[in-house]
Amino acid sequence: MKLSTNNIDKLAWEKMNGLLPAIVQNANSAQILMQGYMNVEALQQTLTTGKVTFFSRAKKRLWMKGESSGHTLELVEATSDCDDDAILILAKPNGPTCHTGTVSCWYDSPLADVTFLSALEELIASRKSDAPESSYTASLYQQGIKQIAQKVGEEGVETALAAVAGDTAELKNEAADLLYHLMVLLQASDTSMAEVITVLKGRHTGAHAS
Repeated sequence: MKLSTNNIDKLAWEKMNGLLPAIVQNANSAQILMQGYMNVEALQQTLTTGKVTFFSRAKKRLWMKGESSGHTLELVEATSDCDDDAILILAKPNGPTCHTGTVSCWYDSPLADVTFLSALEELIASRKSDAPESSYTASLYQQGIKQIAQKVGEEGVETALAAVAGDTAELKNEAADLLYHLMVLLQASDTSMAEVITVLKGRHTGAHAS
């Protein structure tokens, strides 16, 4: 159930004496960031202010994530599970989420593929303003969209040729090059992978509808 200030009373608050677990997930990368607990007031404040707020069992009060560090969590969406006794928060983090300074409280877990791609996209985007001699990505931006587009075309041809030749190892390498250069081209065009995925999801939905 998508949560709003109008339906939070439908959650199963009585199951855990007024507290429900709340998992926070990065809205862009899908990486799990942290887990806390919310009571009605904490969820109400989260939905009203757009700043993710929990109930601290240690301090016995509401606490907004980042109230001391400034590393807040910007609410994108809140939903409940099938039993309405757990909350999933999609948020955009302003800095590291964990108090130890790491991106996630699960810092020892390997990055999921989608999380890695999101992190790579962020890194590629950060190179836009760098000096061209500082990295290959920065030098591509300096060359302009036409040159980047040409690289995408070249890598696309090389990927296709590797597939036709049946060279699996080369296919993987060329596909990686193609994906990387495509991500640079999207960033140079002020477009994100998320927007491309939205188009794909729309086509997928349309295909199932027909």
